[in-house]
Amino acid sequence: MSTRALRYYEKQGLLPARRAANGYREYDESDLRLVAEIRTLLAAGFTLEDARPFVDCLRAGNDVGSACAESAAVSRRKLAEIDAEIRTLLRRRAEIAGQLTRDCPGCELFPAAELPRPLPPRRQPGTGRLRGGPPSRTDSRTRTQ
Repeated sequence: MSTRALRYYEKQGLLPARRAANGYREYDESDLRLVAEIRTLLAAGFTLEDARPFVDCLRAGNDVGSACAESAAVSRRKLAEIDAEIRTLLRRRAEIAGQLTRDCPGCELFPAAELPRPLPPRRQPGTGRLRGGPPSRTDSRTRTQ
């Protein structure tokens, strides 16, 4: 965490401004939780102003910043914004796909060379079994005698 970011959070009123006798800023464990909450929210697309109710909720003694009505309202608003963005992107995608289909009758929408490769299946450690999939034929629990 950069000192510049900490100073900015302090200036915005999201972090307390405590100073030691020598003038250095002092932070405690609860401040670390606030910074972690702020960074998590920013990474998820929230603004610093959006983070304020979550920080206030933690300062009020709650275990999580989303436990309060104000922060839940911010989360619901953010979800509505994301849903609107998804609808907009889907509409734009359909328009572009339709245009390609009309304007280039023989063109494939997604040529095989441009398709992303699927991720390899995840296996349970030490079992050789795919997570979430059916048991393998060599699984001792499924063998018949």
